[in-house]
Amino acid sequence: MGKLTGVTKSGFTYSIPEKNVRNYELVEALGELDTNPLALPRVMNLLLGKEGTEKLKNHVRDKDGIVDTEKITAELEDIFKAQERLKK
Repeated sequence: MGKLTGVTKSGFTYSIPEKNVRNYELVEALGELDTNPLALPRVMNLLLGKEGTEKLKNHVRDKDGIVDTEKITAELEDIFKAQERLKK
């Protein structure tokens, strides 16, 4: 099984095992995000894995050490949009 790779608009480079994208638990967590924004960390871990999640958090971390939720969300949206374009 391959990997989904790419770079977000802000320059975050990702490599996601295809099995992560096919994980039903990821679908459940994504569905939960609509009503529970606290599911975001679970989505990130299921999609990117622990190491990838830490890399993404460090990528958006500001000079004060804050990881902005809106920036994380924008990065995840970029990743999903890029993968949708590849499927077409």
